[in-house]
Amino acid sequence: MGSRLPPGRVLAAELGVSRGLVTEAYRRLADAGQVAGRGRAGTIVVAAPLAATPSAPPSAPPVPGAPALPGSPCASPAPPAPGAPALPASPFAPPAPAASGAPGLPGGPSTPAGPADPGASAGPAVQGGAAAPLDRVRSGASPGPAGPGGPAGAGASPTPAGRAGGPFGPAGLGPVVDALRAVPARIDLSPGVPDLTAFPRTAWLQAERRVLAALTPADFGYGNPQGAPALRSAVTGWLARNRGIRADPGEVVIVAGVAQALGLLAHVLRDGGVHTVAVEDPGSLGARQQLEYGRLETVPVPVDDGGLDVGALRASAARAVLLTPAHQFPTGVVLDGERRRELLAWAAAGGLVVEDDYDAEHRYDRAPVPALRALLPDGVCYAGSVSKLLAPALRLGWLLVPPRLREAVVAAKRYADLGNPVLAQLVLARLMDSGELERHLRLVRRRHRRRRDAMLRAIAAHLPGARVHGAAAGLHLMVTFDGAAFDDTALAAAALALGVKAHPLSWHRMRPGPPGLVLGYAAGPPGELEEGIALLGRALGGMP
Repeated sequence: MGSRLPPGRVLAAELGVSRGLVTEAYRRLADAGQVAGRGRAGTIVVAAPLAATPSAPPSAPPVPGAPALPGSPCASPAPPAPGAPALPASPFAPPAPAASGAPGLPGGPSTPAGPADPGASAGPAVQGGAAAPLDRVRSGASPGPAGPGGPAGAGASPTPAGRAGGPFGPAGLGPVVDALRAVPARIDLSPGVPDLTAFPRTAWLQAERRVLAALTPADFGYGNPQGAPALRSAVTGWLARNRGIRADPGEVVIVAGVAQALGLLAHVLRDGGVHTVAVEDPGSLGARQQLEYGRLETVPVPVDDGGLDVGALRASAARAVLLTPAHQFPTGVVLDGERRRELLAWAAAGGLVVEDDYDAEHRYDRAPVPALRALLPDGVCYAGSVSKLLAPALRLGWLLVPPRLREAVVAAKRYADLGNPVLAQLVLARLMDSGELERHLRLVRRRHRRRRDAMLRAIAAHLPGARVHGAAAGLHLMVTFDGAAFDDTALAAAALALGVKAHPLSWHRMRPGPPGLVLGYAAGPPGELEEGIALLGRALGGMP
């Protein structure tokens, strides 16, 4: 209660309906006693929604920290393997030799990659004397084999065919991405970065002052590892309004972004007997790394114009799948209706869907499709965050899991960090409850749309052979150069030499495909975007 509904004209424009229809809907809600007009304060929710239907308890009490998935044994968490490798001290440092018998973790010690593709450029020089990261990952490189058991641990099947000889072998994955992030460049077209200049500093400070004024000394102690009750309640309201998800605050676990959500799930799934997770191909390199660092094996499932190929998912024999159905990364496609039905049937038969609701709120052509979690709560783990809406630095997100996994996920969160900082949680809750976050979303959505249009114009002018994907939503575009035979990491290296950062598409592939780039547009003004694409065109002209 107390949430402010958007103005009628704004909601009508977002939904593409007449203002009269919205006014009538608001009138009926008022007649039912659920909302009330407050003059200049707008329309306020005054009646709580019906309580969510309680989820059925597990058939048997789970062992703490070890949930039972369908058909899986319960197991207590295993301690780390003795001699497990540590991550490199610096992303630019060469990997140390792996200890005998230690699993090969992404970004950790491993056998060095083989020689770079002789046809690829050596990579640009970088300011400050740092080595350029892009020349360390080539499509022709052949990393050494993973340690015994591979990323999924002892007894796991070998790395899928096509990965060992491609750019996504286990050597150097984490460091190369971190190294690119650390390299200075005049124009940054990296994907996944929002407009950080738009962060609502005034609204945040006002909310923080009000929160601090209301806190008692006891509120500065340790909080609930599951998350502050105020934020969990605010998240349920946000998800109901924006994603069609009906949940109870007790179902929400506050996490440090989707990255931590995936890490917690990897821990819980592995303890529950799941060692393999299917992932979209192409798909997010970072998300895949989180699962592999959690010692799960990832198997690629192709993505086409309809989204994830559910038939291929069934053939993979994986019991869990990670996907981005509302706005697939990096292609931008939406999982279509028929595939959604097939996927939900697969989950209802015992599979587990991990739904990363990536960029769902940044849709420009129509309202986003409902979340899968809204349709099958018992078969879907749902993860979201404010990293793309406010800022990644907040490290605030949420995770909803089926009842059979909830106790173990909360335990994993408790032992990971005792819970997120409470003050930031309470400030975000206030922004959500007051309607300030929706106002901010409308502001940045308009700004992002203008920047997307500027990038599209620049691509048409300077990259005439590029095919654009995913322009209807999100904060990035994917471009492919169909029929071309050059190495896209060499193109990204050449662009970096000209002062432009971009991700090669091959970083996000597990199987071969046409060369391409993944280009973020949210963080730069239109003039900078146009200049960056022009420089990419110049780099492309130098490709063999």
